[in-house]
Amino acid sequence: MDELEFDSNLSEKGVYDYKLIRLALDNSDQKAYAELMGRYRDSVYFMLLKMVNNKDDADDLTIEAFGKAFKRLSQYTPTYAFSTWLFKIASNNCIDFIRRKKMNTFSIDKTIENDEGGEMSMNIKADGLNPEEHMVKKQKVKLMREIVEKLKPRYRVLVELRYFDELSYEEISDKLELPLGTVKAQLFRAREFLANIMKNSEGKI
Repeated sequence: MDELEFDSNLSEKGVYDYKLIRLALDNSDQKAYAELMGRYRDSVYFMLLKMVNNKDDADDLTIEAFGKAFKRLSQYTPTYAFSTWLFKIASNNCIDFIRRKKMNTFSIDKTIENDEGGEMSMNIKADGLNPEEHMVKKQKVKLMREIVEKLKPRYRVLVELRYFDELSYEEISDKLELPLGTVKAQLFRAREFLANIMKNSEGKI
């Protein structure tokens, strides 16, 4: 590999991460992606678990955080640690999730330390929805159900069980007699499809 050109303030861990990122981007190296996830999955998960206090939600959000980070990997610049960048994506995505769930009792007025010892402060305004927002949400739920109908049957069943019936991963696994890992992987793909369709449908709301 060529000599890396970046800010010398990166720690040894940060330099190693950047080498993995270059392998992932330049060579489409799946092992590099897997190793990046392996290095930070637990720390991201436990940070998110503290924020949402629900294991299934934290698991969902962890997968989403890595999905978003890997999609934007080319935007990462090594002037700061990859972990700092990843934690920021994960925490922002989680804050959006919390707002959507209207967790009105949730508030953070403290800082969370990331892997590199840096701190991130978060402030979440916990307001209820006004009547107009309720109407918009109702329209979005209706649109969401219409979109789910367009999914392949196996994905549609999973999405309905998870998000409309609010079953846990374990309950879905038992009900459909599928391995837990398969349930999680297929739900991740289903969410990707839904996100793309929703993006193209935003003008309808």
